[in-house]
Amino acid sequence: MTDPLWQRTGTELVALMASVDVSAREVIEAHLERIDEVNGWLNAAVLVAADEARAAADATDRARAAGETLGPLAGVPFTVKDGLDLAGHPTTYGIPAFAGNVAPVDDPTIGRLRSAGAIPIAKTNQPEMAMRLATDNPLFGLTRNPWHPDRTASGSSGGDASAIASGMTPMGVGSDLGGSVRNPAYACGIAATKTSLGRLPVHGTSPRASEALLGRQLMAVAGPMARSVADLEAMLRVTVGRHPRDPRSVDVPHDGSSFVRRAAVPTDLPGGPIHPDAREAVRRAGEALAADGWEVVDATPPEMERCYDVWGRLLGEDFPMTMEALSAVISDDGAHLIRSSMVFWPAGEVAPQEVHIERHRLARQWALFLDEFPVLVLPTWYQPPFGHHDDLSDDLTVVRALYDGVFTPITPANVLGLPATQIPVGCNADGVPLGVQFMADRHREDRTLAAAAVVEAAHPPITPIDPVRS
Repeated sequence: MTDPLWQRTGTELVALMASVDVSAREVIEAHLERIDEVNGWLNAAVLVAADEARAAADATDRARAAGETLGPLAGVPFTVKDGLDLAGHPTTYGIPAFAGNVAPVDDPTIGRLRSAGAIPIAKTNQPEMAMRLATDNPLFGLTRNPWHPDRTASGSSGGDASAIASGMTPMGVGSDLGGSVRNPAYACGIAATKTSLGRLPVHGTSPRASEALLGRQLMAVAGPMARSVADLEAMLRVTVGRHPRDPRSVDVPHDGSSFVRRAAVPTDLPGGPIHPDAREAVRRAGEALAADGWEVVDATPPEMERCYDVWGRLLGEDFPMTMEALSAVISDDGAHLIRSSMVFWPAGEVAPQEVHIERHRLARQWALFLDEFPVLVLPTWYQPPFGHHDDLSDDLTVVRALYDGVFTPITPANVLGLPATQIPVGCNADGVPLGVQFMADRHREDRTLAAAAVVEAAHPPITPIDPVRS
């Protein structure tokens, strides 16, 4: 064993602890040391549960020594996005007024990871109320991208992505309403899966979480984040399934029926402009699938731009209530972002029932498309990661162009409840990670992961890295 423990994936750590003289305590200490080394610069972890993690590791080691049966992720550290509940610790959403909002119980997905033996080591940063494409807030400040400190780590699960990319943890749990695990995974060069609607149970104890507005009910999900596809799958296998605290959750086996290895890899992408990096990422993925024997077809999914518009209008109906509820506690930047979005998607401009009818029509079209093409390959974003505060420009033309380059490829999975797995496919000439995402029909994460694993074999993971500091 030559590589430091913090450089290992979660599944590699499981194997090491099972077959080599490596203890869970050593694994946890290695990651705590790594947090001490790099977090002061990156500001990815906002709460480090060192004592609890050590105690859990020691309990794991005692159980192993006693010959007890351990969970499949026993001793593996993971991080938790601030907006998800970790029992005994605050869920703040990056807002100072919520700093004392201590969660009494774990979010269901977090609890299932614990039951599988994984050990929460830290909570990670997010933008204020998880509403930006950069991870910054008035309570904890800015999270940096390990690759390029002047570019966004994205959001809203940017703290998890930065921590995973820099070796503070092999795994993390984020949430995704508009790309919030895929966006930062793309920006930071890691892997993540936005799960199908109902696949992972999610429920927080704060009023905002337990009394979710309509857009969140229809589109917000949790998702695993890691450096390898194998780790994403390992996390999903122990977290999926029905839970009474999330009435949307369903019991559907992780492994679905066999499928034809046929992928739609479109060259005629709707919307734009589309940066050459985005086209290059899709080309690399398509070539890797073809080399593995997949049938690769140049086919464009239906009405991506219309999906994006319906996504915006569903959220637009919620924005006035969100603004009213948060006006006393949200920052000027947060208020500016909500007001900008209200300009783009004003509530009441289209009758809500018409939006839902349109969502249903689009869902049928995509179901038919994904029946013919079991996997769809798209750029994760149409553009490279941008500056930290570009999304707060006073020029709404600039903001809308930025949104279009992100949300056109991102939002179909959210508005239609589909799974989507993002992985890196190397870097461009300037050292900026390239990323692609794989979509499939609802509850077919096994398809997105199968395609991602093939492409990952041709373009291996590019993290962890030592963060660039200048």
